Amino acid sequence: MDSLLRELQNLRLCRVRGRSARIFRNTPASPPAQRINQSFMMASDPEAISEAARIIRKGGLVAFPTETVYGLGADAENPVAVARIFEAKRRPRIDPLIVHAADIESARRYGNFSEAALPLMEKFWPGPLTLVAGKTSLVPSIVTAGLDTVAIRVPAHPAALALIRAAGRAIAAPSANPFGYVSPTEAGHVAEQLGDAVDLILDGGPSAVGVESTILSFETSGPVMLRAGGTTVEDIQSIIGCTGIQIGTVSRPSVPGQMKRHYCTRTPLEIIDISESRDDAPQGEKQEERTGLLTLSLMEDASRYAAVEILSPDGDLVEAAAGLFRALRRLDAISLDRIVARPVPEKGLGLAIMDRLRRCAVSPDIS
Repeated sequence: MDSLLRELQNLRLCRVRGRSARIFRNTPASPPAQRINQSFMMASDPEAISEAARIIRKGGLVAFPTETVYGLGADAENPVAVARIFEAKRRPRIDPLIVHAADIESARRYGNFSEAALPLMEKFWPGPLTLVAGKTSLVPSIVTAGLDTVAIRVPAHPAALALIRAAGRAIAAPSANPFGYVSPTEAGHVAEQLGDAVDLILDGGPSAVGVESTILSFETSGPVMLRAGGTTVEDIQSIIGCTGIQIGTVSRPSVPGQMKRHYCTRTPLEIIDISESRDDAPQGEKQEERTGLLTLSLMEDASRYAAVEILSPDGDLVEAAAGLFRALRRLDAISLDRIVARPVPEKGLGLAIMDRLRRCAVSPDIS
């Protein structure tokens, strides 16, 4: 059986126990999206960066790659331009945006940071860590949803940094997708879902981290994690020497990613620990139901499912996070009745993965 499992891990489509099962490992990203019109350009092209910067300065919208997910950007100092983000995404105005800056110095123009945050800025910027600070007068209220604080980060993607520097100003950007749906990690995802709502899409290849940034606040008596993400709690603790990072709970969003139902597939998703509860394994009892499985590594009873997405055959949570949203999109695209997700260990990037899965699993009847 061990040899069979190793063989199956290297197959995308296979036959198990006499039944057909579509089994995918964490497959590579799609090739660069085809340039379907003049609003689609490769981020590696300096002319594309110049054109994107011109659009930002003129108040337009640019979808651009970051190491976490693709962002939908506008001039952070232009409230009219920022309003277009909310319109394009159909995003509620009570949900704040993140301001993307080119470096620590420029970030300080938009936020008054706590001294306690400085070691994290120096260690993790550029990178998938967002810090909450008191906002300065440069930040319009629409960016922060009327709050006195602003979420700021420096992205670790060469195209994102080049765009910010060429534009000469910070860029406010949430994920470049319809509000509440699975985040985009490829340019093609943006084109499929936002289309003409975006003035230009920069294709910078697949997002390396694959989940959004961690959001940390020092606005209270101690560090509070407002969203788990691409910088792990363990890494943060190693810098600030604090083992008691609080997990923030809010009645209304103070930063992105705090809605109870978020990162959702259209197909209903459930989190089930199949190893503990065989009664919940779906395909054996309901032959008429087409169920997909999202799992960290391959299961022996994969034939029970219509399709199986394997995030990392080796159980690598970094690899799993990088392919999480792509895997969810593939399962969501094949007309399943539901998706079953197996939990992953809540350590390292597993904390962010489980946060996304839990919000995806919330019933649409719960607001």
